[in-house]
Amino acid sequence: MRVADRIADKLNRRFAPAEVRVIDDSQRHHGHAGWREGGETHFKVEIVSSVFAGQSRVARQRLVYQALTEELAGPVHALELKTLTPEEAAGAKA
Repeated sequence: MRVADRIADKLNRRFAPAEVRVIDDSQRHHGHAGWREGGETHFKVEIVSSVFAGQSRVARQRLVYQALTEELAGPVHALELKTLTPEEAAGAKA
């Protein structure tokens, strides 16, 4: 299973998100630290979940990091996160 698919699967199981996007951004980091041939090292994650309600940005990120402990210890070098509640996501679209 691809790393991006594993990330999406774990986030879906842990957060039951209204939306989740996992973008392999590795090519933009070619030649930088942590980059490997074949990619799957640098990711952007956008997730919308009611689990984040009442949580600070840092607390939300910690929840995601906990869910992805295995990936962050291995193949993933960098993870850019955007964590929103459904209400925040709706406001951003308006």
